[in-house]
Amino acid sequence: MIATVNVDGRICSEREATVSVFDHGLLFGEGVYETLRTYDRTPFRFAQHLARLRASAERIALVVPFADEELLERVSATMAAAPLPGEAYVRILLTRGVGDIVYDPHACPSPTLIIIVKPFVPPSEDTYQNGVKISLVSVVRNHPEAVNPRIKSNNLLNNALAMQEAYKRGAFEALMRNYRGEISECAQSNFFLVRDGKVLTPPLEAGILPGITRGFVFELGRQLRLPVHETTLHYADLPLADEAFLTSTTREIVPIVMIDDLTIGTSRPGPITQRLLWTFREQTRLAGPHSATGSSAYVSTGGQTHIT
Repeated sequence: MIATVNVDGRICSEREATVSVFDHGLLFGEGVYETLRTYDRTPFRFAQHLARLRASAERIALVVPFADEELLERVSATMAAAPLPGEAYVRILLTRGVGDIVYDPHACPSPTLIIIVKPFVPPSEDTYQNGVKISLVSVVRNHPEAVNPRIKSNNLLNNALAMQEAYKRGAFEALMRNYRGEISECAQSNFFLVRDGKVLTPPLEAGILPGITRGFVFELGRQLRLPVHETTLHYADLPLADEAFLTSTTREIVPIVMIDDLTIGTSRPGPITQRLLWTFREQTRLAGPHSATGSSAYVSTGGQTHIT
């Protein structure tokens, strides 16, 4: 890994980057983050990512002490200093900051801002041409009244444990349920299935993160006149799926062809998934500088349709 790191305005190599052992991001996992990628060296949907970062920070009473324009300047400066042969992977982390070993947030006078930039390495094209296997794991998604999944928190133990179980099963991703037993999301991405020509995904109320690419799929659905709906999903819905796919910033739209031993559809990437992926790539590759902001993020209506 060759990464360039910006810690509170100081740009350095990955070996030179340091954070205090008394940073509450390390001591207690108090912090939030966003992961971005670039198209034509421009961060994709930067405004939406920053809006979500601010929403996550607000939920843990963490002040974001900079404007979006200032943060974009810091990201741009870090990218300019990085040896990038092509596109960039960008991770922005904001922690509570350095303070005494106490839970009182007032012990930390100022947050720590870390920006990590490294060359973007996409999944192999075989991932998109042949699809992937995921695993429905036993690890349950955080209860909204414990650690709200809408907080994109630096504390990723819940996700890490889910992925450990998935890796043991030889899976690409971990599919998780919520405390009610409903399908929620994957450990690192949002989950969709296609049934009878309709694209279905769990609602935010299922305890999921409002993914940026998830929101883009709703926009693509409107453009392509494909019905995309939030719907409560259960395990019984999985064998009835004609197609399935996952979405994330760094993976775009990945076809799912197996969930453990369950074959999805024809065991090949389906036509609706392929159409969405093709349109997604067409728009991001042509978007250029406009992809830094994009259009308004999708906002959940809260509407649900239970299917069995």
